[in-house]
Amino acid sequence: MTVPCTKVGVEFFDTAPTIHRARVEVDVTPERVFELLLDADAWVKWALPINRVDWTSGFPLEVGSTRDVHMWAGLVGHEEFIAYEHGSRMAFRFNAASKKGVEAFAENYDVTELSGGRSSIDWTMAMDTGSSSKIMARMTDPLMGLGLKFMLNRFAKLLESDYAPAQAR
Repeated sequence: MTVPCTKVGVEFFDTAPTIHRARVEVDVTPERVFELLLDADAWVKWALPINRVDWTSGFPLEVGSTRDVHMWAGLVGHEEFIAYEHGSRMAFRFNAASKKGVEAFAENYDVTELSGGRSSIDWTMAMDTGSSSKIMARMTDPLMGLGLKFMLNRFAKLLESDYAPAQAR
């Protein structure tokens, strides 16, 4: 089953009913950050709900590129990139999901080069789960915020490790 999602744009990161943000600084260049953001296997190592990432369009990435993200409980998000500037920004949305309950979902990664070969990563997750959004948000927002920070810290550790993607892009 595939359930269509609302096709949101980058403005959704400021207007969504539920928005979570996290930031981390890492001892790697923006090029290293994007090396791992483009590696399907790396997502499984740091983003806990993700079991598998399948790129469904070719490289190099651009606005309009697509991928399928397989997550816990059998949820599959069919994603489309709505912003892409290699080394500084990538954002995607769900065009459809394998289960009901996701009206709209999008993520944005802003990467800024700092001095000394360091980078900052700002991650924004925005969503609308429909009529239950407000009720669910009151219960889940604190946990989602902590979860986002936890996963971003896992990403930072992976970035600063000796992990090497299986294939170079």
